[in-house]
Amino acid sequence: MTQSPYLWSPPPIQSLAVRGAAARAPVNRLFFVGRNYHAHAAEMGRPVDRSVDRPFYFTKSPQALVESGASVAYPPETANYHHEMELVVVIGDRGFRVTVENAHRLIYGYACGLDMTRRDLQFALRDKGRPWDLAKNVEGSAVVSD
Repeated sequence: MTQSPYLWSPPPIQSLAVRGAAARAPVNRLFFVGRNYHAHAAEMGRPVDRSVDRPFYFTKSPQALVESGASVAYPPETANYHHEMELVVVIGDRGFRVTVENAHRLIYGYACGLDMTRRDLQFALRDKGRPWDLAKNVEGSAVVSD
């Protein structure tokens, strides 16, 4: 019997279905752009002035990923579980300090997604100046199509 070098089994590799293909796209990291839609940012009480505000990012664990059509449990300790529609860009190649002109070469494809948020918890954390992780990085909170 072969012994594993791990104390316990690591989580499985998360992946997305690829329309028209049997192979799946592995998912290593989930990056999100925060406050990138002006009307929504204004609705949230934080309008964006693109002349001075740089984009910011937050992440979710790959374990937050679920495929479109799956049933997702309503998370505990929230009364306002909110969705935001997202354009998902699947990066299929490695890159570092990629120029704007060459960025398209790293893109494998696109999908539709839902960024699910425990909105009431997000507001409470935001108002205290704390990270949003507990409101954003929830199991089943990154719903993605093929």
